[in-house]
Amino acid sequence: MTPLTRPKIVPELYCSDIRRSLRFYVEVLAFTVRRERPEERFASLERGGAELMIEQTVDESRTLLAGEAQFPFGRGVNLQIEVEAVDALCDRVQAAGSQIFLPLEGHLYRVRDTAEGGNRQFVVQDPDGYLLRFWQDMGERDAL
Repeated sequence: MTPLTRPKIVPELYCSDIRRSLRFYVEVLAFTVRRERPEERFASLERGGAELMIEQTVDESRTLLAGEAQFPFGRGVNLQIEVEAVDALCDRVQAAGSQIFLPLEGHLYRVRDTAEGGNRQFVVQDPDGYLLRFWQDMGERDAL
């Protein structure tokens, strides 16, 4: 990804164990490591244009937390990530024994008064409780 096409938002997720989180994101979810600073327990990850950062807090005086960090860190966070082959990724996640939070489904959403758009999606929970909604576009149809 060139600097001109970088996403406008890149979430940074705190984790309790950087090695465990890296294994999950790289081995299970097929993210690639863009940058890693092991001494800071930090990694920047990418998958199909979606980016995120993970960090295990090392220096409590240099965190960007608005409150006390309590496990699971991901309470209330649901990230939506578009993929090209959602069925294959769901199979991969299940084969790895990861916790599926919402099974694979097709779901329609109203996108205009006269149209609905569809997603094929599933939600998996990462080791720190963040919910990751992987989805594939199913196109649009006239609203019923």
